[in-house]
Amino acid sequence: MTESRPSKQIPSEQIRLRGALEALPAYVAGKPAADGAGPRFKVSSNESPFPPPAAVREAVITAMDSANRYPDMGSAALREVLGALHQVDPTQIAVSTGSVAVSGDLLRAVVDPGDEVVFAWRSFEAYPILVGSHGGVSVPVPLTATFEHDLEAMAAAITDRTRLVLLCTPNNPTGPSLSTEQIREFLARVPGDVVVALDEAYREFHEPDTVADTAAIFRDHPNVVLLRTFSKMQGLAGLRIGYAVAHPRLARALGQVTVPFGAGSLAQAAALASCEPEVEEELERRAAWIRSERARVAAALREQGWQLPESQGNFLYFPMAERSGEFAAFAEQRGLVLRGYGDDGVRATIAEQEANDLLIEICRAWREQ
Repeated sequence: MTESRPSKQIPSEQIRLRGALEALPAYVAGKPAADGAGPRFKVSSNESPFPPPAAVREAVITAMDSANRYPDMGSAALREVLGALHQVDPTQIAVSTGSVAVSGDLLRAVVDPGDEVVFAWRSFEAYPILVGSHGGVSVPVPLTATFEHDLEAMAAAITDRTRLVLLCTPNNPTGPSLSTEQIREFLARVPGDVVVALDEAYREFHEPDTVADTAAIFRDHPNVVLLRTFSKMQGLAGLRIGYAVAHPRLARALGQVTVPFGAGSLAQAAALASCEPEVEEELERRAAWIRSERARVAAALREQGWQLPESQGNFLYFPMAERSGEFAAFAEQRGLVLRGYGDDGVRATIAEQEANDLLIEICRAWREQ
């Protein structure tokens, strides 16, 4: 007969957490498509519907042979290529695990506890999380009635405690973008010691003939930093790599605060392969297809009577207000997983043609209820 042992009581945790965590919102990832009858599509995460090009895949496979070694902490080869692409010295390129990680580095470099960060709202969901987790104070400025940045109000929100302004263009999740003139006029009202970050994660999906000349803006304004990612058009969301183009002093600071060895060797290899001319041509054809599909879907929805913001991203935004949850559930029941934003709206990524066709059908069914 086995003698039972008294259960040992596990002592409770008594560690002290930062008070800021209590008010910190949680980042909500795009909901995956659940198993079910019939085709089901996940269009909730602004992912590319295309796998990486063959040359990128081969570069990653080759890089696996040295995965037992630490990656190049300075991402020297990638910075050399990106420096040439942006016509800056390679030392002005700061690489990390996606543009969201670069944004975190930016906060660590310029924001002290209690300093303010101004951004539009609703915009990229990670902004208030990053600001709060680094001890900063979020200053969200409501979008206009057409779901665009209210630059007049954002300029007015800048105070002596403001250290950083985040401009997401095209804006995620609503879609509108900022023009060269709009950005320049805004910068004329921003003190030179306040950093203005142009988050261009979706730049490649913008219509090429109207995209802002942010390279010229960067050259003319020492307080501007550009944020880019390989997660969207290049389709490397699963490898996590992005970068900033910064002026020398800020670039050095970003290097000081970033996580050592953050950009892995596989990610660096994939990013380098993505910059090869023949791969860039293939990626541009894919981006053009996304732009074409976005226009096709938007036109079909307008014919149904929908009034949506003008999107320059790889997504469309439905300002459904209090019916957002209902609309998202309606779509999910029919095989399409969308991204809901509380009582603000719902976002749909432009994905495979079958998914886009299904979105059109679901939107028609919703209006015919």
